[in-house]
Amino acid sequence: MNWYDKLNTYFPVEEMKSKEQINALLADKGDIYHKDEGDTHILMYAEFDSFVFIDFLWVSEKTRGKGIGHQLIEKMKAKNKPMILEVEPVVADDPDTKKRLRFYKREGFTHAEPIIYYHQDFITNKETQLEVLYWAKSELSEKTIFEYMKKIYEEVHAYNVEKIYGNLPKPVYKVLRFDENRKL
Repeated sequence: MNWYDKLNTYFPVEEMKSKEQINALLADKGDIYHKDEGDTHILMYAEFDSFVFIDFLWVSEKTRGKGIGHQLIEKMKAKNKPMILEVEPVVADDPDTKKRLRFYKREGFTHAEPIIYYHQDFITNKETQLEVLYWAKSELSEKTIFEYMKKIYEEVHAYNVEKIYGNLPKPVYKVLRFDENRKL
């Protein structure tokens, strides 16, 4: 199974980018968008000057629980930049959602509670609310994370969308909001 099929069979369809979009990111934005692939893992991430965005982290089922995910996160932490990622909210009938959240919490990630993010799936044309998590070595405001999320949306999620999917991505203000009163 190739790297894209591994991601596509593990992640919910609503969260996936098309292979064409990921390949375009790798080819056109190779200075920031990267693929770290091995026999037991795939890590897709964007490294900006001031932060890292983890787009996809997949560890093979046979090696889950053996520290590979932890090693990959430690590799990203060694860059000494804040990290941001998105996860689907915990769903009772999907144990993977709870496992993912528990893993990231163990790795020191924190919910950016005031950030409300509606991920646009350009394949199915659906919106899914995702939770934003972040890790930082030192104090970082959630307003800063919010600004980073805008950049992620514009530079990664919305990249080449009209050309690849035939749809216009929504403006950033329609998919991202900051609500200081929101508590999870």
